[in-house]
Amino acid sequence: YIRKTNVVEGEAGGITQHIAAYQVQSGENHITFLDTPGHAAFTAMRLRGAMVTDIVVIIVAADDGIMEQTIEAISHAKAAEVPIIVAINKIDKPDADAQKVKNQLLSHNLIPEDMGGDTMVVEISAVKKQNLDALLESILLQAEMLELETPVDRSAVGSVVEARMEKGRGVIATVLIKKGTLKVGDLVVAGQSYGKVKNLYNDHGKVIKHAGPSTPVEVIGFDSTPTAGEECVVAESEKQARDIVEYRIQNAKKPGKKQKI
Repeated sequence: YIRKTNVVEGEAGGITQHIAAYQVQSGENHITFLDTPGHAAFTAMRLRGAMVTDIVVIIVAADDGIMEQTIEAISHAKAAEVPIIVAINKIDKPDADAQKVKNQLLSHNLIPEDMGGDTMVVEISAVKKQNLDALLESILLQAEMLELETPVDRSAVGSVVEARMEKGRGVIATVLIKKGTLKVGDLVVAGQSYGKVKNLYNDHGKVIKHAGPSTPVEVIGFDSTPTAGEECVVAESEKQARDIVEYRIQNAKKPGKKQKI
């Protein structure tokens, strides 16, 4: 509902099968969401998601309670040392039991605020559009408490969320900018891929000329498809970009411990 699109429709088995990055406005603020699937097959996606975000929102169905994937998501968030907000969804259902979910959270060292702890828990219904504003407010409050800041006027550093090859357009990489500003014409390196940014598209598919911190953006210009999870950085020159990629390719061929630069 927050995204205002039906991401489930058309997905195999009714499961969101990809990571979707998008930005929404709440009052004067913007919140960037990175959706990761809840299905057991997508462990690596949830791990990447936790590593590149500032706050993790874990969705638990009020009628199902904490499942195996929920425990895994909690583990990823704790490993990344990222604060957790729990959204108990489907509270409109007759068999919903939000208190049961809260009690289950205790065994994972997540103590809800109304039980004397510091874990924000919001009871919501996506279908009935209930308490979704409260969820957004909780995210903004947590961000304010964390005093999140990052430089804007510097070369961009981001993370590759996903990447694909599309006929007629070439390599398209979804990048979440972590700091700095990415501009059309910048030389970028991600893993063993590099290129010059030809086009930038925002999460609505509109052409933009630059993207600042916490902005999800599609980047066109890579010479090959970068691996999801790779750091994306701006190089000073094409020679530097090529040298970095060549070093990484050669280093990857060596047996034993891999080195990163």
